[in-house]
Amino acid sequence: MSPQTAKFLKFGGAMVIILLALGYLAFTGVQESKSYYVTIKELRGMRDGAYSKRLRVAGNVRPGSIKRSGTNVNFTLVESDQILNVVYNGTEPPPDTFKDNAQALAEGKFGRDGVFYAKQIQAKCASKYAPQQQTTPNMTAVPPATAPANNSSQM
Repeated sequence: MSPQTAKFLKFGGAMVIILLALGYLAFTGVQESKSYYVTIKELRGMRDGAYSKRLRVAGNVRPGSIKRSGTNVNFTLVESDQILNVVYNGTEPPPDTFKDNAQALAEGKFGRDGVFYAKQIQAKCASKYAPQQQTTPNMTAVPPATAPANNSSQM
């Protein structure tokens, strides 16, 4: 084997190892950041599968359920007839829009104790983001006036 071929094989082998390492890192990064959106009812029906996945659950914050302690918050999400107790232990305090009856989205893991442990929460106040009601008087539609045809014979 010539020195040129040996150098080429070493370089090619190093490139293959680097590409495999980058592919592995990309794959594991996507797997760790992937989260599944489920309803509270679907979460209850997942059984053992719910405990191993990173999940996102939405609902309305039950009035009077918010208990704050620094950046930690305990609250209850309600969706139809389903309820879910949530414990948020984040690095940032909840947003200002996180209030009673607000729509909230919790992202984290479901514990075997039936409590959802959120690492992130998002909230929005439904009235703040609802489209404004336009108050226009009830008017009947009037067809546009038609202009007289330009008749070149009338000169």
